[in-house]
Amino acid sequence: MTIANDIGGIASSFVSARQNARALEGYPGEIPADIDTSYRIQDQAIELWPDRVVGWKVGGLNAENTARFGVSRLVGPIFASDVWAANGDTPVPFPVFDGGFAAVEAELVLVLGEDAPADKLSWTSEEAAALVSRVHMGIETAGSPLATINELGPTVIISDFGNNHGLILGAEIPGGVNVLDEGMHCSTTIDGENAGSNNIPVRPEGPLESLRVLLEVNARRGRPLKAGDLVSSGAQTGIHDVSAGQSAVSTFGDYGSIHCVATPAKDGQG
Repeated sequence: MTIANDIGGIASSFVSARQNARALEGYPGEIPADIDTSYRIQDQAIELWPDRVVGWKVGGLNAENTARFGVSRLVGPIFASDVWAANGDTPVPFPVFDGGFAAVEAELVLVLGEDAPADKLSWTSEEAAALVSRVHMGIETAGSPLATINELGPTVIISDFGNNHGLILGAEIPGGVNVLDEGMHCSTTIDGENAGSNNIPVRPEGPLESLRVLLEVNARRGRPLKAGDLVSSGAQTGIHDVSAGQSAVSTFGDYGSIHCVATPAKDGQG
C-alpha cells in the first residue's frame, strides 16, 4: 500500500491511540516523505477528531530540516477541550500518554481579533501583527502516543497534530502586540530544577514570524485563521520532557508564571 492510499489509515491510527490513551510502538504506516503529505494526514485526523479547533501551535525546525524540507516551522491544531486556564500558583493538571511522548514548552499565545482573508496566501510580519488583539502567557503541553515522534522528524510530527496535546492559557500581558517590541526573559523549571531560559526575540522574528508562517500554511490548506483563534507561537525556553507526576513552572519576566503538573491520560479522555 502506498502512502497516498494509507493517509486515512495513518490518521485513524493516531486518532484511535489518542482517544484510548494507548501508546504506539512505531509509526502506523509509511513515514511521509514530504510536508504536503503530512498535512494531508493531519487534515484527515482533524476531520476524525470529535472536537472543534480553537487554535494552532507553531513549532520551529532545526537548520538541517529547514534546508531539507524548505520550511522553517510546522503547525498543528489545538482543540477546545484541550485548553485549560492557568490558576495562579495552583498547578494545572494536564494529561500525558503512558509510553508516549510528553513535554512542556513556555510560549507566548497570540489571540486574533479578526478573521484572516481566506484568499490571502502571502503575509508580512506587519500584516500578521495587525490581526493580533491580545498576547497571553502560555504553556504548550506537547504530546503524542508515539514516543519517538521528535526523533522521526517533522513529517511525522505534523502528521500527529503537530505533537500537540493541549494548551494552558495564562494571563493577558498588558500592551498587546506592542510587548513584542520589548522582549522579555522567560524561564522554565521542572520539579524545581532549572530546565531552560531565554530572551524571547522581538519583531520581526519570534512569535510574529510564527504567526506569519501559520497564516500562509493554513491559507493554502483552506483553513484560514478566525477571530478568537489562539496561536501558541513557539517554544521559548526549549522542549522539556516530562513524565506523569512531574511539575513545571514557566515564568514570563515580570508578568507572572504558570504552574502545571503532568497526570496520566485516561482511556476515552480524547
